[in-house]
Amino acid sequence: MTDTTPARLLKLLSLLQTPREWPGGELAERLDVTPRTIRRDIDRLRELGYPVEASRGSAGGYRLVAGAALPPLVLDDEEAVAIAVGLRAGAGHAIEGVDEASVRALAKLEQVLPARLRHRVSSLQNATVPLARGDGSTIDPRTLTTLASAATGQERLRFAYRSGDGTETRRQVEPYRLVSTGRRWYLVAYDLLREDWRTFRVDRVSEPFATGARFTPRPLPGESGGADGGGAEEAARYFARSMAGRQPELRLDVWFAAPAEFVVARLPPTLGVPEPVPGPDGENPGGENSGNGCRLRSSCTDSLEWVALRLALVDCEFTVQGPPELVEHLERLGARLTRAAGTPR
Repeated sequence: MTDTTPARLLKLLSLLQTPREWPGGELAERLDVTPRTIRRDIDRLRELGYPVEASRGSAGGYRLVAGAALPPLVLDDEEAVAIAVGLRAGAGHAIEGVDEASVRALAKLEQVLPARLRHRVSSLQNATVPLARGDGSTIDPRTLTTLASAATGQERLRFAYRSGDGTETRRQVEPYRLVSTGRRWYLVAYDLLREDWRTFRVDRVSEPFATGARFTPRPLPGESGGADGGGAEEAARYFARSMAGRQPELRLDVWFAAPAEFVVARLPPTLGVPEPVPGPDGENPGGENSGNGCRLRSSCTDSLEWVALRLALVDCEFTVQGPPELVEHLERLGARLTRAAGTPR
């Protein structure tokens, strides 16, 4: 293989990743080689795991198809910037459905971005004003990528942390995993100074710094994870146990006048999954279509305000059977909204 072959293979791969079929002659012309060289390069790409499909005939050509595994992708400058900006926008606000995997992808991408592209990504983000969230918990994506990279690389972290009462402290931790609840990001880590496990709200973390010191991951309390540090499921279980001890548990009992699949598509999974049933106590309080309803019976540690908002956003009639404090909150909220909708004097 000549010195120019690797660069030519990358150019060929970049062309093939365009969703079209490329005639061999056109590829040879683009790369300034012979059709025979193109055939050899196609064979090399297949050996590397890229599923290149060839069609015969005068109109035949080559195209990259879906395979059993995802091979490395080649992105041009504009594509890399677009992906990085999109991942930053989603990760920075902990949008539902954007979980730890997206942050890991962002960390990998920003690690290899040239300085000129990293500057373009930052400039685009700084020039964009995001829609403010109700809880105000915006996060600098660079903080997320630093935490994610340290957790993946098993590297100790230092950062400043502001507690709920405003107290500022300096922490040194062994990061385990990032956990997204759909509203906020949390870091599960072993605190070296306190010699215990802690859960940190990422929007309260500042000045994160990877020290370069490696560590062997410890198993989480109640988990049997080994030297590989366990995974997302273990972190999620630990996080749930940790949060359950901090906040009062709400035992939800809610009936919706809509099919279960309709509600599931609009309800955060952290609130549970409703089951198809008739109305509460055999009644149909939701109207003529309420027989095709569902009931949610679950527990959560979210705030009353958040739960009430998410129930209203399902966009169908619903009846709350419990807990009593949620019923009272909805009554007060409903009265306030009714007054707000009144005719001004």
